[in-house]
Amino acid sequence: MTRTVAPRARTLVLLLLAATGLLLAGAGPASAHAVLTGSDPRQGAVVGRAPAQVSLTFSEKVTFNPGSPRVLDPHGRRVDTGQVTATGESTYAVRLRGGLGDGTYTVTYQVVSADSHPVGGAYTFSVGAPSATSVAVGGQEAGGGTVGVLYEIGRYVSYAGYVVLAGGAAFVLACWPGGAGVRIVQRTVTGGWVALTAATLALLLLRGAYTTSGRLGDIVDLDLLGQVLQTKAGAALVGRLLLLAAAAVFVAVLFGMFDKRAGEDRRRLTTGLAIVGVLIAAGLATSWAVAEHASTGLQPAVAMPVDVIHLLAVAAWFGGLVTVLTVLYRAPAGTQVPAGAVRRFSTVAFGAVLALVATGTYQAWRQVGSWSALTGTRYGQLLLVKVALVLAMVALARFSRRWTARLAEAKDGGAPATAEQGGTPEKSGQPTTEATEQGGGEGTGAAGPGAEAVSRAAGRDTDGSGTATLDPRRAAQLARQRAAMEAARRRRERDADPNRSGLRRSVLAEAAVAVVVLAVTTVLTQTEPARTEQEAAAAPSSSASAASTGPVALRLPFDTGGPHGKGVVQLDFEPARVGGNEMHVYVEGPDGQPLDVPEITVALTLPAQRIGPLPVAVERIAGGHWAATGVQIPMAGDWKVAVSVRTSDIDEVTVTKNAQIG
Repeated sequence: MTRTVAPRARTLVLLLLAATGLLLAGAGPASAHAVLTGSDPRQGAVVGRAPAQVSLTFSEKVTFNPGSPRVLDPHGRRVDTGQVTATGESTYAVRLRGGLGDGTYTVTYQVVSADSHPVGGAYTFSVGAPSATSVAVGGQEAGGGTVGVLYEIGRYVSYAGYVVLAGGAAFVLACWPGGAGVRIVQRTVTGGWVALTAATLALLLLRGAYTTSGRLGDIVDLDLLGQVLQTKAGAALVGRLLLLAAAAVFVAVLFGMFDKRAGEDRRRLTTGLAIVGVLIAAGLATSWAVAEHASTGLQPAVAMPVDVIHLLAVAAWFGGLVTVLTVLYRAPAGTQVPAGAVRRFSTVAFGAVLALVATGTYQAWRQVGSWSALTGTRYGQLLLVKVALVLAMVALARFSRRWTARLAEAKDGGAPATAEQGGTPEKSGQPTTEATEQGGGEGTGAAGPGAEAVSRAAGRDTDGSGTATLDPRRAAQLARQRAAMEAARRRRERDADPNRSGLRRSVLAEAAVAVVVLAVTTVLTQTEPARTEQEAAAAPSSSASAASTGPVALRLPFDTGGPHGKGVVQLDFEPARVGGNEMHVYVEGPDGQPLDVPEITVALTLPAQRIGPLPVAVERIAGGHWAATGVQIPMAGDWKVAVSVRTSDIDEVTVTKNAQIG
């Protein structure tokens, strides 16, 4: 790699990683893939007498986490029996204790949807008449916090590892069998296996905390791990690990025995490895399909095989790109991807694109369902971004095909059949020194004007009879110098080839876009499908039926009357809709700088329905900054937000302001 190309490549890689991080950071907690579409008593209802049970209806089948759902009285005491029964296809009921008094009751639930994503929520109903309640509706939620971020990183790494493992092996078998003996190819494919295995183990450990408490300390809870192993998602992860054990044997044969075979033996082994490799790759892809979007909703029997084909096509294209890119930039100067191998990969990539178009169209219809959902939901918008990125990759692939054709033309026109143009590649770490030994090129030969100086540098002396003696240590040093000079000469020749330099740039650009495509795909898999979101919004008794008004920002001036008692409270509420929300509270002094006060409390009241006040548990993040996640809003309406500010032991004031939420 030249001095100019290397910094550019490193800069581009850093930019790609930053873009990926922004995409994953913007994902937030997993969206509600199962939505509460109805309840009895319904949210906000006032009933004359206490019901015998509470029923919850979801948009799909769910699995309740231990201890969920919970029904809490106005004082925060649990009043349900804890026994959940299924009373319909996606309706569940929990019985209540007898003798319940009047007041506002809070129902909280935490479930795992059929596509393995955690969902939580809460709502209230009243017996007799609404009352104040001491139940806090803020706090850590499933799928959020540090555990949620780590889990999404693990998902991205697992996708990337699978692509490199399956796609790299496919590239060797289908396009460049000689690459099985190239060390950098071996390291690339093995690195994919290591990444996928490590990410799968991490996901298995994180799964329990991810779907329940969201606390980092629960990662080592063996009871939670045991519960995870009994779920569909846990079984899929365990199955993936078993398949990875088989993949390890496959990789060992591919890069061990395969490289030593020739002729008919290699052809037979290639056929056998191809069959086994496809089965393992399809099995690994199935471990995603059976536990995520494809396993639930419309036509799961069709959607799961289509999802497997989609993942295989992604791996064949993206994984081959990564392998080609790695060899083009990281292999020793004497080891290059033959033009014929790149040409064959171009054909494989074209077939993968066709498969992606067919399977992607079906998946889009299944998960989106309408043009309005394509542009009006987050899932649809992310899907449009993914389509645009794939189209960009296709356009870049056309440039790669052109450079490949030029390489082939250069070879057919009589250029030397070097390793760069389709000759037998050398293994990494074994650069040839033929030109050096012949005294040609830039090597230091045994004859010529500088021979005597080189002999002295090597420790070579001649006696009167012409007999030469050579110090072994100096001879070894000279051999290394010759090898380095020869490698540098080959590298200059390689970088001077405009066709191969153009190919490296176009493949690098393709791989760059592929990194972002994988990031968008990871976010898509944990975003509520557009069809589900619209169906839930259309349900007449849906808890999400009211349209979101968007984020709410309130500024509330306060004056506690004591020293340093004046300031402004800035309250940001996002997305300000029915369900889970995030709240940030900032306290500023008269000078606009953060003001660190001893205590902040927040409560929400919906006067029109006589709901609340509902206290929000805010936690101090930094001086002048408090926050709460998972703040549950049970009903849309004009909510009164009350913020109490205490600036000393005796100086305190409560300021209020109304906000339209939901």
